[in-house]
Amino acid sequence: MKTEEQIKLEEIPFDGMSLEEAEIRRRAQELTLKYNQISSNKLAERYEVLRELLGGVYPDVIIESNFHCDNGKNIFIGKGFFGNFNLTILDVDKVTIGDNVFIAPNVQLVTVTHPLSARERRTWKLISSPIVIGDNVWIGAGVIILPGVTIGDNSVIGAGSLVTKSIAPNTLAFGSPCREIRPIPLDE
Repeated sequence: MKTEEQIKLEEIPFDGMSLEEAEIRRRAQELTLKYNQISSNKLAERYEVLRELLGGVYPDVIIESNFHCDNGKNIFIGKGFFGNFNLTILDVDKVTIGDNVFIAPNVQLVTVTHPLSARERRTWKLISSPIVIGDNVWIGAGVIILPGVTIGDNSVIGAGSLVTKSIAPNTLAFGSPCREIRPIPLDE
């Protein structure tokens, strides 16, 4: 029998309220609570909690409080990352964040959604798709990135955007829904 983790990888509806999923969420909640209670000037202590919580992280990563996630082990963060206050990552599926990414306050990365059918929603079935954020990306305040989105290298997502589709590399994009506005020349 397949685990909920294996079913999620196939992008078919899975039971979001299974005992397996509940235990994963409980672990993540305990570790994020611990992380958020450590003073921001105790970088080594914070890093140790992130190492335990996340799938992959470098020592120079900075995530301000209050940080929240569903799972933790599905989050992989590159070097030189800065996540500002109130970063929420619903990492039911994999979230890959490249090197030198800046995320402003109140950003949400959401890899999971519910079926449109009310009958299916009542069964607590969920559907997930990964999120990929390339290198040197800047995500403005209050941005929401939905399942299955890839943000290309060197792109900028303007504040308040709802990102429903992937964004090409070297692109300025903003809006709700987020749209590609113009290329960003490599020398900017």
